[in-house]
Amino acid sequence: MIHTAFNHDFSRFADNCREDHRAILALGEALEGSDRPLLVTAGAVVDARGPVAVESDPHRPPSDALPRRTELAATELAARGVRVGVVRLPPSTHGVGDHGFARILHDIARRTGVSAYIGEGENRWAAVHRQDAARLYRLALEAGARGGPFHAIAEEGVPLRRVAEAIGARLGLPVLSKTPEEAAAHFGWFAFFAGVDCPTSSAHTRALLGWEPRETGLVADLGQPGYFTE
Repeated sequence: MIHTAFNHDFSRFADNCREDHRAILALGEALEGSDRPLLVTAGAVVDARGPVAVESDPHRPPSDALPRRTELAATELAARGVRVGVVRLPPSTHGVGDHGFARILHDIARRTGVSAYIGEGENRWAAVHRQDAARLYRLALEAGARGGPFHAIAEEGVPLRRVAEAIGARLGLPVLSKTPEEAAAHFGWFAFFAGVDCPTSSAHTRALLGWEPRETGLVADLGQPGYFTE
C-alpha cells in the first residue's frame, strides 16, 4: 500500500496535518497482523545534522511552523508491528502540469508582476521529477519498504534564484530580490518555504535501491512549453 495524498489547502494546514495523521493510522490498522508493506510519503524538510540532510537525519517534530505529523504516524505504526517505510519527497516534485511549490511561485509571480527570491537567492530546494520518484516507490516496495527513510532526491539543491529566473523568463516578468522583511508581504504564507534552505542527499537511497534518476532537472523542466497547464 502507498500513501501519497495530502490536502494542500494551506488555509487549514494544521487541520490537514491532523487528518493526514489519522489517515495514515487507518491505512496501517488495515495491515496490522500481516507482512504487507506500507509506504508513507513525507516531506524532505528535516533537521539536518550536517550541511546536507541525509536519510538518517530525524524528521522535525510537529510545530506551529511545520505541523506535519506524517513520520510521527509512521513511527506509531512501526511500534505496532506494521511494516512501514517512509519516502521523503523534496520541496519540488516537478513535471508538466506541476501543481506543487514551483507552481505556487509561478502563481505568486503572475499575481504580483514580479518573480522574486529572498536575499541573494542562494537558499536551495532539493528536487525530483515525478517519474523518477515513481520509480523509487516501485523499488522501495520491491525491497519490502525496508531500509528507509528513502530520499527521492535527484538534485541535491537548486538555488531559488535560478527557479525565480526560470519563472520570470516564462512569464516575461522582472526577477527581483526581496528582503526577509519584504518577503512576508510578497509571498504571504509561502514565505517560509520560499526562504528555506534544505539541500538533501539521496546517496544512501541510491546505493540501497539501485535507483538512478534519469529525467530532466527542475530548471530545464520549467522551460518546457506548456509546463504550467491551467
